[in-house]
Amino acid sequence: MERVRTSTLVVILLTIAIATTSAFQILPPTFTPYGNYHHDTFVTTRTTNSQTVALSSSSALETNEDDTSTTLPATSSNEFLSISLEKPLGMILEEVEESQPCGVKVEELSEAGSAYQSDFRDELVGLKVARVMGEDVTILSFDDVMEKIIEAPSPVDIDFEIPEKVTTFDVGTDVVITVMQEGQETRGISAKVGNNLRKTLLENNVELYRGLKKKLGNCGGGGQCTFCAVDFVESEGWSERSEYEDGKIGKKSDTARLACLNNIQGPATIRVQ
Repeated sequence: MERVRTSTLVVILLTIAIATTSAFQILPPTFTPYGNYHHDTFVTTRTTNSQTVALSSSSALETNEDDTSTTLPATSSNEFLSISLEKPLGMILEEVEESQPCGVKVEELSEAGSAYQSDFRDELVGLKVARVMGEDVTILSFDDVMEKIIEAPSPVDIDFEIPEKVTTFDVGTDVVITVMQEGQETRGISAKVGNNLRKTLLENNVELYRGLKKKLGNCGGGGQCTFCAVDFVESEGWSERSEYEDGKIGKKSDTARLACLNNIQGPATIRVQ
């Protein structure tokens, strides 16, 4: 009789364990725009080069059957795109910089999430998450940002950074290079986008190589002597300085560039030593 009771107890415990395991099984992300509930599932995926996550929560959000909207009104500004989104968000996020606490950016949108169904789905991909519920997350790690989003109520208020638009000029566009040099009047030189800066300055009789040392050490535009370095006071449409230039003249000035290695990209005001 005792053996029968023991066997029965074991069967009951196993049945409870199996039922409990099934109850906590991670299911694929689902999204129901209609009905009583949005059923959310949290899924995390990691790769060697990045960390991504399909955002949602492990709770059920009760919604109004008559309300088919998953996105609350959004506002945009010159610097941020501010949106309130119901969970699941359906945003695939990636580290801005691998293994560094530099925040996250939107890599992709899932059709099952509210972000994809919002009016801003074409703008979100590539944007960096700036704030979650008003809290700055731009210098947090991937895991810390995820924690903020998971713990946030639904709808989640998220601000995205809108990158500054960079003006570009077509090759051949006429621009003016304003030259400042000690002992000389400031003057504007007519130039074309795409032409080499060093060559343009020399053709307009700008004395790039002042002094015997520079004249004798002139490498002829090979990017070795660094004597053609000029300081950029103002510029428009110019890209960031190259890594090679950083290595060559980084100690001289943060605004210095080698004229020989730069083709004109837009108007600029430069100071020649």
